[in-house]
Amino acid sequence: MRIRRSLAVLAALPLAACAAQAPPEPTAPDRPGYLAVADRALPRGGTLELQLPVDTGAASGLDPQLADVATSWELMSLVYETLVTVGPGFEPRPGLATSWETPSPTEYVFHLRAGVTFSNGRAMTPSDVVGSMHRLLAGKGVWRTQIGPVESVTAAGPDTVRFTLSRPYTPFLSALANTPTAVLPMTEIENGSLDVTRTMLGTGPFVATFHRQDVLWRFKRHDGYWAEGKPGVDGVNIAIVPQDPTRIASLQNNSAGLAVLGNVDAPQVLAGVRGVRVRAQSTTDFYYLMLNSNAPGGKFADERVRTAINIAMDRAQIAKIATNGLGKPTGVTPVDLPDACDPATLPSATAGLDRARRLLNEAGAEHLKFSITAYATEPAPAIAQVIQQNLARVGIEVTIEQLDEGSWAGKVYGTAPAGFDAALSWFAGYAGAGMVAKWWNPEAAGFNIGFMKPNPDLNRVLDSATSQPDGPGRAPALRELCTSVDRDAQMIPLVTRPVIVGYRADSVSPTVYATEGYGNAFRDVADYRLSSRP
Repeated sequence: MRIRRSLAVLAALPLAACAAQAPPEPTAPDRPGYLAVADRALPRGGTLELQLPVDTGAASGLDPQLADVATSWELMSLVYETLVTVGPGFEPRPGLATSWETPSPTEYVFHLRAGVTFSNGRAMTPSDVVGSMHRLLAGKGVWRTQIGPVESVTAAGPDTVRFTLSRPYTPFLSALANTPTAVLPMTEIENGSLDVTRTMLGTGPFVATFHRQDVLWRFKRHDGYWAEGKPGVDGVNIAIVPQDPTRIASLQNNSAGLAVLGNVDAPQVLAGVRGVRVRAQSTTDFYYLMLNSNAPGGKFADERVRTAINIAMDRAQIAKIATNGLGKPTGVTPVDLPDACDPATLPSATAGLDRARRLLNEAGAEHLKFSITAYATEPAPAIAQVIQQNLARVGIEVTIEQLDEGSWAGKVYGTAPAGFDAALSWFAGYAGAGMVAKWWNPEAAGFNIGFMKPNPDLNRVLDSATSQPDGPGRAPALRELCTSVDRDAQMIPLVTRPVIVGYRADSVSPTVYATEGYGNAFRDVADYRLSSRP
């Protein structure tokens, strides 16, 4: 049965409704892990026209160390680079460091790439790396939590930097692969000649030349870029186009070369358009439901109520109906990452609806009513609708408050204690299985202290899981972490978030990972080539 994902239609869907399944996305020929690989035989040059649905980088917020959402990381990654990056299988790969050693479980020694310059022509030095890390650790950005227990960062030679940790931290290299850990031009920042909150200056393949919030970004090539043959285009223009139908139309009329789409039906909608290819990129990102433990009236202060709600979540149905089968049920360890737990084995998945009803009865919440605050970007409204139907099965009445993203963020994160009942959001899932779970410690995360109560037992399990080295003990430690998050049920993981990448194959030859960990569909934009092939 074909299902259109409008709110009116979803509201009327029976729980047994089925959705059209998108065909499996092909990987690039001879390149496992890629949906597309740029043809580097094509000539360099030209300007690439891209479209995104949202822009989170305000004029006072261009500092990559303060960037806390995936869209900012995506845009800033055109200008800034990190010591390491990740490959299509989430393996650490050289970035500004060509290699590294681990003399002990708490030491990492990085050898810096020669010939790297910032876009102002100054050579990158170990002092830039050391200063950038000291600044990050002393700052207020959320990523200082993710890079782990760094005790010291020192220059160990003319091209070498040493990190010392206070205890083993297995996701360390994965955490270094994200934009907030970028190497900044510390000489210019420290002498006051650069305000990094207003001007972007990095070692990356592009230089930002123009930015109008929520309208447009313009980038030109960094002529002194260290990677031979890159970037493949002279410039990149990124238009911010909130309306999904407009982005789809831009692909149809060839006014955009590539667009990130939210409509999970886009592969079918654009299937017959000549010259357009659509790829569904799997991600480690996932949607989750926040239950405000500080909500007026104490609706979710009782763990039994939260557990009942968690049990009632039919993640397979959410994935099938709301994401057109492109998302996957997940626990707190994103399901596509190595050693991730199986969400079908979690306590909430095996308890049954009768258990949920008994818990609500024991808590005196048989007639529970609450509101879910959701933002309007697809497919979030559809997910909220399916959750509404899921909870009706155990007698919970849910209303949905749908807001634009700015209003949604103000309501969810703007006050402490928070003023919402429940809210729907998504996390970037990162590149290490235990990383995103750090946000389940509100004292470390900060952004959720207004609606989430600290759980010391969960924090202990989290620390243990992130310290467990790769090997046979890691998967069991991560399963215990998943179980602890599942039982806490203040933030409930649901399904992974697919990203739909549409592009004009007759004008653009892109490189796109099959699975992305940091919400960056433009990860290899420096590889792109423009093509006039039919």
